[in-house]
Amino acid sequence: MKTEGFRVKEYHGPVKRYCQTMELRDDSELIKKYRQAHSREHFWPEIEEGIKSVGILEMEIYILGNRLFMIVETPLDFDWDSAMARLATLPRQQEWETFVAAFQQCAADATSDEKWQMMDRMFYLY
Repeated sequence: MKTEGFRVKEYHGPVKRYCQTMELRDDSELIKKYRQAHSREHFWPEIEEGIKSVGILEMEIYILGNRLFMIVETPLDFDWDSAMARLATLPRQQEWETFVAAFQQCAADATSDEKWQMMDRMFYLY
């Protein structure tokens, strides 16, 4: 249930967080297929391995309608630009980007970094 919240990964030290957003095509059947592609049963193992291999500790995607919100947690010394450049060269990454582009409001040849828009933090409590 959404109002119960989502448990987050625990770390043994501080991490930094990146938040990004993107819109899917406003088509309920495409959104259903996009969700299925990200399910445990259908998510490509090479993509998961690639994400971890560039130093990403955790990645979560939330959805509301056709709006996506992604949270990426990394070590403090993580360099986003170099990690994304390396990720783009890993096995099946370009194939995955082409596959998911059919569901996303973006150019067919857009890279992950071009699709997902980095968000500004405007408030925090602590």
